[in-house]
Amino acid sequence: MDGSKISAVVEEFPSGIDPATEEEYVEQSKLLEEFTKIPNFDKAWTFKSDSGDSVVTFSISQANLLANKKRKYTLSAHISEGNDDSEVNFKWTPFPVEMVGISTIVPSPAGSKFLAVRNPENDSPVQLEIWSAGQLEKEFHIPQSVHGSIYTDGWFEGISWNSNETYIAYIAEEPSPSKPTFTLSGYQKGCSTDKDSTNWKGQGDFKEEWGEAYAGKRQPALFVVNIDSGEVKHVKISEHSLSLGQVVWAPSIGEHQYLVFVGWSPEPRKLGMIYCYNRPCALYAVKAPEFGSEVNEHKLKDESKEDFPIYNLTQNISSAFSPRFSPDGKSLVFLSAHSSVNTGAHSATNSLHRIDWPRDGKLSFSETIVDVVPVVHWAEDDLFPGLYSHGLLANPWFSDGHTIIITTIWRSRSAIVSIDILSGEVSCVSPDHTDYSWNVLALDGDNVIAVRSGPVTIPGLKYGFLIETETKDVVWNWVDVLNPMFNCSTKARTLLSNILFSILKIPVKDVSNCVTKGASEPFEAIFVAPLPKGNELKPLIVNLHGGPHSTSTSSFSKSLAFLAAVGFNLLIVNYRGSLGFGEDALQSLPGKIGSQDVNDVLAALDHIIDQGLANPAKVAVLGGSHGGFLTTHLIGQAPDRFVAAAARNPVCNLALMVGTSDIPDWCYVECYGREGKNYFTEAPSAEHLIHLYHMSPIRHVSNVKTPTIFLLGAKDLRVPFSNGLQFARALKEKGVDTKVIVFPDDKHPIDRPQSDFESFLNICVWFKKYLK
Repeated sequence: MDGSKISAVVEEFPSGIDPATEEEYVEQSKLLEEFTKIPNFDKAWTFKSDSGDSVVTFSISQANLLANKKRKYTLSAHISEGNDDSEVNFKWTPFPVEMVGISTIVPSPAGSKFLAVRNPENDSPVQLEIWSAGQLEKEFHIPQSVHGSIYTDGWFEGISWNSNETYIAYIAEEPSPSKPTFTLSGYQKGCSTDKDSTNWKGQGDFKEEWGEAYAGKRQPALFVVNIDSGEVKHVKISEHSLSLGQVVWAPSIGEHQYLVFVGWSPEPRKLGMIYCYNRPCALYAVKAPEFGSEVNEHKLKDESKEDFPIYNLTQNISSAFSPRFSPDGKSLVFLSAHSSVNTGAHSATNSLHRIDWPRDGKLSFSETIVDVVPVVHWAEDDLFPGLYSHGLLANPWFSDGHTIIITTIWRSRSAIVSIDILSGEVSCVSPDHTDYSWNVLALDGDNVIAVRSGPVTIPGLKYGFLIETETKDVVWNWVDVLNPMFNCSTKARTLLSNILFSILKIPVKDVSNCVTKGASEPFEAIFVAPLPKGNELKPLIVNLHGGPHSTSTSSFSKSLAFLAAVGFNLLIVNYRGSLGFGEDALQSLPGKIGSQDVNDVLAALDHIIDQGLANPAKVAVLGGSHGGFLTTHLIGQAPDRFVAAAARNPVCNLALMVGTSDIPDWCYVECYGREGKNYFTEAPSAEHLIHLYHMSPIRHVSNVKTPTIFLLGAKDLRVPFSNGLQFARALKEKGVDTKVIVFPDDKHPIDRPQSDFESFLNICVWFKKYLK
């Protein structure tokens, strides 16, 4: 969106601020800044030092408001045992090391080296740096003619060292095809790469991209670099159209070395990828390229004139990703989202599978797939509800070689579980009788480094190990790890110290419409409030997650903690259709959005009002994406229930979204249910458009009287900002108090540091204005 159009929107919704409101901005912005400074643990690695002690390195990120970027740095510690079995000591390095200009770092298998990737912001070469023992060992500059930026997105991303630490396989953008060249004399033959004052580059043919968050990314491809010579080889596979990702080195089969990767087909076209696990994918194997013995540093070549044949390892299942080989090389495990692919839901209950790797035989197209953890449709009480994870640790293996560790969503919390890939047994590693969320960062042998947090409980580092009790039971023992990372301000910590949270079970109001038992079971909501003082009830914010097939877990949220700290109670609703409650409950929502999910939110609100926990006259509602869909539905269907509302990139008109979004298939599946997968077309009929309109919040806009603030990202490809803007203009036309903020460079999440800051500052001030 160009600047002139954004300026027009700003003029259309003027933002005059009275002195009292301005003072509110000043006061709340100071507090919000304290929460913004709190860092995040991104990942961690462990390895053995020369002395035999374990060393752990954490990758940490922190918002840099002035630069409007995430500041990334690492911090390391030596781990040693304490005086008894229940103690552990972390000896931290004095200072963190900032990763300036580095996109990602990947340690080698032995931990003696690490790769640093520097992706350029222009047409400059990609830089690969090999570091060891505190010094730069090798540096390679890979020109754009070989490949573009290396993928570090967490999904296509795959960077893998071989076991000998001589080669690194990775995923990078395939070189862009040559564009036509024009001069004052017309078309220039040969598509010259040189540009001067006498010619210019045309655009060439349109190439599909993978949608939201992947602008400019068209073809992830596989490359291997020889770290002795710097020679780079493009592994050109026989199926040219596949987009590749998540590559790992496979154990050798005889004399042959293979690479295993995930491949996504672009047929019928590339639809939005991020947050959408319903895109069919498979695991493939390809022989690794061979490099000559001659070492010629910085010599980049691509001698591969023939395509490499590939083996589809998972032909009998519609989804396979996150491949990991067991330490002995005998098993290949992977996750699958086949429930998502088969039903069309953008995310659903996952499963875990195993392939026996043929170490001494031949690779075939018909490897037997063993189900390790199948899809769970319904779980009684609080038993394991199924697997909800979109990736495995780089090294998830315990020392027995057949048990992995993984973080999964377990109803309204994140939990750590272990899975025996031979028996399929799932066991809790994190405490199972807690409302807190746990997330595994790394294994230290058979011990676990993890983070525990709550919605308003600042994350704490934990170290877990197995101990034998007096009754001879073996249980996980967790100890706190003192660390310098989570030192937030005294003011913020004091404000949060008396705020508690609990997970509430909300009965389904009308079970007669429930086709499955799982759909009739209670859903959950997280209630956040301070200890009560007399009869005073603080204003309540109902917070709604997007998706709809995602979850608001009980993990720490800086933005929600800020809202709680300034004096709001929170009701965070995980309506039916959320992840973590079994497949039956999840699949009960498609085809019923705007009704079942709306009724669940109102049921949760009624539940806490009936318990005397909320004042019905002081309730606001906040949501983004599908949460914004619910927000705008609620203020239209229940116009007397909410005093104020805030919607971040909301879905307001599905009939408009279906023709502009990168995921038009989502509109069909969520509006028609499973049949929508077959109904989907790029040319919706009038009947389809009418149905989509009737499922949309815009249908109820004439009822709305709730003052509403809209936060919109101008570069959102998922829910283009025209959706929210149309609804906001309709409210303004009705005379409803409306505020619109458009962030010119933000995408769907509105998560750039300055935008996130301004967004929640305005939400806070807006709610305080109307919830006095």
